[in-house]
Amino acid sequence: MSLNIENILLIGSLLLLVSIIAGKTSYRFGVPTLILFLAVGMLSGSEGLGGIRFDDPQIAQFIGIVSLNFILFSGGLDTNWHQVKPVLWQGITLSTVGVLITAISLGTFVWLITDFSLVESLLLGSIVSSTDAAAVFSILRSKSLSLKKNLRPTLELESGSNDPMAYVLTIAFLTLVVHQDMSVVSIIPLFLQQTVFGAILGYVFGRISKLIINRIKLDFEGLYPVLVIALMFLTFSATNFVRGNGFLAIYICAVYLGNQNLIHKRTILKVYDGLAWLMQIVLFLTLGLLVFPSHILPVVGIGLLVSVFLIIIARPLSVFLSLLPFRMPIRSRFYISWVGLRGAVPIVFATYPLLAGIDKADMVFNIVFFVSVSSVLLQGTTLGIVAKWLGVADKKKETTSSSSEVFKAEYPTASMQEIIIAPNAYAVNKTIAELSFPKSANIAMIHRDGNYLTPTGSTVLAANDILVVLSNNEEGLSKAQACLSATSV
Repeated sequence: MSLNIENILLIGSLLLLVSIIAGKTSYRFGVPTLILFLAVGMLSGSEGLGGIRFDDPQIAQFIGIVSLNFILFSGGLDTNWHQVKPVLWQGITLSTVGVLITAISLGTFVWLITDFSLVESLLLGSIVSSTDAAAVFSILRSKSLSLKKNLRPTLELESGSNDPMAYVLTIAFLTLVVHQDMSVVSIIPLFLQQTVFGAILGYVFGRISKLIINRIKLDFEGLYPVLVIALMFLTFSATNFVRGNGFLAIYICAVYLGNQNLIHKRTILKVYDGLAWLMQIVLFLTLGLLVFPSHILPVVGIGLLVSVFLIIIARPLSVFLSLLPFRMPIRSRFYISWVGLRGAVPIVFATYPLLAGIDKADMVFNIVFFVSVSSVLLQGTTLGIVAKWLGVADKKKETTSSSSEVFKAEYPTASMQEIIIAPNAYAVNKTIAELSFPKSANIAMIHRDGNYLTPTGSTVLAANDILVVLSNNEEGLSKAQACLSATSV
């Protein structure tokens, strides 16, 4: 069956429906949801029951890039800066030095056991050097796994920020494979340019995006998520245009926005949560359709050796070496080593050699596919078991899904207080988004002139308004009281 204009919507909707149903039942058998999405794609492909012929790495790469935009941006929006700040340097070190060590050690191993040249081997090592944001975000949150000692923010920060380093290394070594007269030193300027421009523009576009979102005053609430999508793609494409790293830029932009007061923020977060899941399904379905199972079988032996070396040696080596300057329990280091999930991102990166037309592109793609699947199957199914075995699981905390976290952030119920806006208060004639309102509290309702209003970030406060403020602790209420009671200068 060929994909065309007439049947693409029918086939696409059926694949989505089957994937969602498969995902709903997957954890009864201990299988990660993402693997089920991938399996549905493979079963529907040219060598599967569906017989859908799809062999276009360029389209797959485009879908992968678009999907990664949504996945990384959603992960950034959900990142709590106060939780990430204490582990910021650990996460950055893992996402840069750790990725480099993984790429070099794994590339050297591939060079020793195959007929790949050293540069080709380092290219393969670079492609699988980063942990996958989609896999880590999805599995940690769907398993409701609570971890001790800032492990969770460290893992999510690493997975959300290490794709840029892997991307730079992939492009750099691919360039060296294609242009064999170039030296390794020539890739250093590329790395610096990608990293510096990506970080700076991500922060700049974050500030600009906040200003636009809070000042534009759209007539319909549903347009705000659409506006954020436009700003996300603008950030990515503008950064790529000046040769910066677009993936790094959108992640930093999203982290900044996720920790600011935005108009209709709850709506934006809920929409992005759904879009991230949609893009994960679409991405894994597409990659499942692209792969030919018969091409995987000849590389199973090499793929198995590469997987074992990556999981047992390369990943732990990179974690322990990159975290040497930091104080961290050895059990935590072992667990970070185990949560080195590879997923869709390496497979997307593996399409670059295919499009470049290098000699061993097909073999590289198939090895990467095997490594990614085996990683998610082995490590993804054992995260909870290993956490309990190493003693890093926190039984005292209950971790909720991202949608539940958003709801609790909007409507915490532990403490409540009514605060009256004095006529001389600074908050008078100001929108809620303009106030430095504490993130640990929330204005649930406004009583004004006998009417009850449900506030949004664009709601303008008036003198004598009675605000019903909710918080999960007394400190949050105290900060809200101080913010709303401050007088005009």
